[in-house]
Amino acid sequence: MATVTYDKASRIYPGSERPAVNELNLEIGDGEFLVLVGPSGCGKSTSLRMLAGLEDVDRGRILINDKDVTNLPPKSRDIAMVFQNYALYPHMTVYENMAFALKLRKTPKSEIDRAVKEAAALLQLEEYLSRKPKALSGGQRQRVAMGRAIVRQPQVFLMDEPLSNLDAKLRVQTRSQIASLQAKLGVTTVYVTHDQVEAMTMGHRVAVMLDGVLQQVDTPRALYDTPGNVFVAGFMGSPAMNIKTVPLTESGATFGALNLPLTREQVAAAQQGGDGKVTVGFRPEAAEVVTESTGALPIVVDLVEDLGSDANVYGHSEVGGASERFVVRTERRYMPSMGETVYIKPNPSALHVFNAGSGQRI
Repeated sequence: MATVTYDKASRIYPGSERPAVNELNLEIGDGEFLVLVGPSGCGKSTSLRMLAGLEDVDRGRILINDKDVTNLPPKSRDIAMVFQNYALYPHMTVYENMAFALKLRKTPKSEIDRAVKEAAALLQLEEYLSRKPKALSGGQRQRVAMGRAIVRQPQVFLMDEPLSNLDAKLRVQTRSQIASLQAKLGVTTVYVTHDQVEAMTMGHRVAVMLDGVLQQVDTPRALYDTPGNVFVAGFMGSPAMNIKTVPLTESGATFGALNLPLTREQVAAAQQGGDGKVTVGFRPEAAEVVTESTGALPIVVDLVEDLGSDANVYGHSEVGGASERFVVRTERRYMPSMGETVYIKPNPSALHVFNAGSGQRI
């Protein structure tokens, strides 16, 4: 078990002026499950590989348990990595794959046997120990890769998009297994994904990255309820938050005929560098579909996703002379039809307000 510290760690690839990871400062607690999330190319996998020793750290340093490991080779860092493509040896059985790292350490056979069988029991792999990887499903191979990491009893687990090759149902099942397994083992874990649903459901804390820069790190609930900037607000949550930059008045934000009230402090903060505009967001579930047009925004329905218990209604509306897209979540009994005009009313107490110039929360 260990703590992990990124201390202004940067990675600049040869031939590139912009760092792939730019002065990353991040503290990961002992036994914590931290998820690095962001769009493709944001630097999350590079950050993980820097911790693993597979990428150089050009500036700054990385510490594991307060020990500087910046220039140590991967084998000296006491970490175990689970890759996206499983990286199993095809000619070895499940047992041999899981035992391989311990054999290299010249661990006694009895200890290897005990460690492999304990890990197999934990991962429900006992009946597959004599099989080769080609005879396993994707989910079973992923569990073997996890088992191989577990038997080594490392200080830190590193997981690089381990579920991306699984189908949707298996992904949901496996992510709950990984989260409960990590809770049982209590090993510090850094997990990389581009899927914000995975991030929201698995991590103790989530670190959101964009263009190599850490945007915000907090609990999943805090990121969802109080995103620090426009990017985090739009990235976390599915369907995404409705975010629009609209004219600012003395009393609030103007959505066409709809005026959304803001506090005096929010209006004052929005005036600083906002050029007379303010960026306002509301979650799909923070607006209701109403029959009255008074004080509501008319939406022409483009698509209705029937989810069984409720529905996502996608549509467009004229706001400031432009056609803007919106999505609201509604109860199944209020589902409109495609092409129908409905009226939506955002909940004023659930608005997210950002400075139109800086994009920062106000």
